[in-house]
Amino acid sequence: MTTYVITVPGTFLRDVDDAARSELARSLASHHTDLSETEDVELLTVHEDGTFSVRLEIEAVDRATAEDEAVHLAGAALQKLGFSEEDAPLGPPAVTGIDGEF
Repeated sequence: MTTYVITVPGTFLRDVDDAARSELARSLASHHTDLSETEDVELLTVHEDGTFSVRLEIEAVDRATAEDEAVHLAGAALQKLGFSEEDAPLGPPAVTGIDGEF
């Protein structure tokens, strides 16, 4: 298994307050561990225009599986907070870090 840091971009199309941002970060915190913290990677970045990036650490057999899992986790966390796919659409994920034996 390889550990990947996957960045999932998105856009909030309705207002998101600080409490919702904090809750989103808390709900995803278990996927922000050693590799992410060592590399000083921010779990959640939200810009003034509503765009955001979620960076999750995923252990998977390959890149595609890691990306799929990251999108699923981010989408589920947003839905739990009341954001539908229309309220906060996600963009294509990207690998932004890898830790494994090659």
